[in-house]
Amino acid sequence: MIPIDTLIAWGASYKNFQKGETIFSFGAQCYYYHQLESGKVSWMNVSEEGKEFIQEIIEPGECFGEIALFDGEPYAANAVAIETCLVVRLPKNLFFQLIKENPDLHLSFSQMMARRIRYKFLLITLLAYECPEMRISTLLNYLKQKNAFEDGTKEVYQLDLTRQQLANMTGLRVETVIRVIQNLKKKGMLDIDRGKVSL
Repeated sequence: MIPIDTLIAWGASYKNFQKGETIFSFGAQCYYYHQLESGKVSWMNVSEEGKEFIQEIIEPGECFGEIALFDGEPYAANAVAIETCLVVRLPKNLFFQLIKENPDLHLSFSQMMARRIRYKFLLITLLAYECPEMRISTLLNYLKQKNAFEDGTKEVYQLDLTRQQLANMTGLRVETVIRVIQNLKKKGMLDIDRGKVSL
């Protein structure tokens, strides 16, 4: 999102998080811009019954928690390390100075936020679908398009999410996700090789 050298020059620091460790919690105040250097982060909410709903899986190079950064309200979701992570954190006041003095970064940031808002519309639409197959296939197609946009070279997209993570992103049971993926394979809409899904 923002070059690491630029962030460090503006006063950012690195922080390590172990698998399962919370980076920030729902309802906490925001004091930093967060950008993932390595690992993966689940940006998610947890219901009162303990059910997880994954808003997004954050990959290296992506930022997270930006809503609270801009509106000054508490975090709207939890950020939890899926695996060992290295996060770059820039204090909030320095982040705003950085984007004010770098209009190109400000534009890139606005474009990223627009893509995430579009994704939220997709998630809302997914939850309205009665058909589990429609939920899963719509999400998989979105993830493939997102990958093509960011990479620009890959024709085949290999899904790097577990069946449980797909269930948590679509509001389905993991057993339903497994059944739907098998049905999509039978229809020739995806391939499964040693448990890995590609489309």
